[in-house]
Amino acid sequence: MNEAADVIALCKQHNAKGQQQLYQLYSRLVMGVCVRYCNRADAEDMFQEVFIKIFQNIHQYRGDGAIEGWIRRIAVNACLQHLKMNKLNMSIDLVAEGDVHIHENENAVTKMATKELVTIINQLPVGYKTVFNLYVVEGFTHKEIGEMLGVSEGTSKSQLYHAKTMLKELLYQKNIYRYE
Repeated sequence: MNEAADVIALCKQHNAKGQQQLYQLYSRLVMGVCVRYCNRADAEDMFQEVFIKIFQNIHQYRGDGAIEGWIRRIAVNACLQHLKMNKLNMSIDLVAEGDVHIHENENAVTKMATKELVTIINQLPVGYKTVFNLYVVEGFTHKEIGEMLGVSEGTSKSQLYHAKTMLKELLYQKNIYRYE
């Protein structure tokens, strides 16, 4: 058995040592998901809630897929539920659009730290950020996103388009993209 399987077996027995080990193994993953969807204070609250859900539902994990995927799914769903419960506005705040050609400065982007990228993404309105994370980071389709968020597939596509446009503008302001 591998380390994760041993830890999961302990958690299924409600073993505190196993729970601590699972926490240590996957706390970065969970916090990373929470920060992508929520502001820092809410992310810290969601982080705690996600681990409670993990420990309460660990018996449902059958081992069919990687535990990381199962944990990530719980974290994403918890964050989406938090957004829905708080009735955060998913409206589109349109960025000024024009015939702008944007070229990526690959050297600058590759030098950016993950923390910097998350900071920039967190500047997006909640609707843009949510769809961007679900589509680009988590790999969901627009159809799946629409079902999760209770919006049409077209709305999901629109939110992603505007998120990318706004991200390009934010990156331009940081001299990572340039206009021609």
